Amino acid sequence: MHIKTVSVSQLNSYIKKIIDNDFILKNSYVKGEISNLKLHNSGHIYFSLKDEYSKINCIMFKPYVESMIVVPQDGDNVILKGRVSVYQKDGVYQFYCEELEKEGIGNLYLAFEKLKNKLHKEGLFDEKHKKDIPKYARRIGVITSSTGAAIRDIINVTKRRNPTVELVIYPSLVQGNKASYELVKGIKYFDSRGDVDLIILARGGGSLEELWAFNEENLAYAIYNCNKPIISGVGHETDFTICDFVSDRRASTPSAAAEIAVFNLNELNEKIEIYKSKVFNAMKNSINSKYDNLNILMNNLKINSPMGYIANEYIRVDSIKNELLYRIESKIQYEKGNLVKLNSLLQAHNPLNILNRGFSVIQDEKGSIITEVNQLSNSKYINITLKKDKAKVYLSSVEKTE
Repeated sequence: MHIKTVSVSQLNSYIKKIIDNDFILKNSYVKGEISNLKLHNSGHIYFSLKDEYSKINCIMFKPYVESMIVVPQDGDNVILKGRVSVYQKDGVYQFYCEELEKEGIGNLYLAFEKLKNKLHKEGLFDEKHKKDIPKYARRIGVITSSTGAAIRDIINVTKRRNPTVELVIYPSLVQGNKASYELVKGIKYFDSRGDVDLIILARGGGSLEELWAFNEENLAYAIYNCNKPIISGVGHETDFTICDFVSDRRASTPSAAAEIAVFNLNELNEKIEIYKSKVFNAMKNSINSKYDNLNILMNNLKINSPMGYIANEYIRVDSIKNELLYRIESKIQYEKGNLVKLNSLLQAHNPLNILNRGFSVIQDEKGSIITEVNQLSNSKYINITLKKDKAKVYLSSVEKTE
């Protein structure tokens, strides 16, 4: 006798409902070894989880795959979180995986990798966002424990490298639940001060749990949004934290952070002396070179000086001057001789000399010489020039005689 006959679909559906409503099966953790892993082009992952006695088929849908930090491989021992359900079409049950953790890694490491992956995608680690570390910081803000070894190391390095650099200490918790909030306050405090050139975030070494405050998301964003450059000097050389990736410069230890932040005063003074020597030598060489060039130019000037030409031209001018004076003097003497001859000739033919012998010169009104009697009849008066005097004679009558 049977109660009811059901179809295959009804049977699978019934079994599915029972399994889906089971408290343990719908919220399970299962560990085992991965085998036959296949990444489908849909983004889902299909694999089997087995131990030495059994295996179960598993599926991880795309949204859960994308949130994974570590992609599993065949042979990995893992712990799965998810639920057991029935694939009703085939009537088989399988494990639907929501979280996957490699066995032995631990939740803190997974959380670290998950946050690191997230911040990396957001660009917080990009080099283009890194600020330059000032070469000659005069005042440095240090955020660390006031009683730890880190602050003593930073102070010792600073005193050794450059005692003129001022350290401003912001005491903060570096471990525990409240530590990240105090570290963020320290960053904001120094970021608001206009007299601080650089910030050091530091603490000594420790386990992943002890350094966890430096892996908090709020601290990562505070470092990224800070306007002042930050050097991260957390833990030992092998320790890496989120703040190392976000900071503008990562130092392996607090002492190394101080080495980077504090410029070496002795080295700077040595460089200054070297540069002074180089500048002095360069100036000296330049002056000597210019002086040599000046001597060469002066010698060329002497060789090609116009003074020799001018001196020769003075001699030539003097020669021309003497010749000109000689010619002028000769010309004057020659003309004087001609003048004497002409004067003698003039005196010989001068009509006034005739007056000395009792003759006179008669001129009409217009000053013309009268040579005939007829000219007198046309004149009212005449001018008579004698040896010593002149006379003006008015004519009343003129009579011509033989």
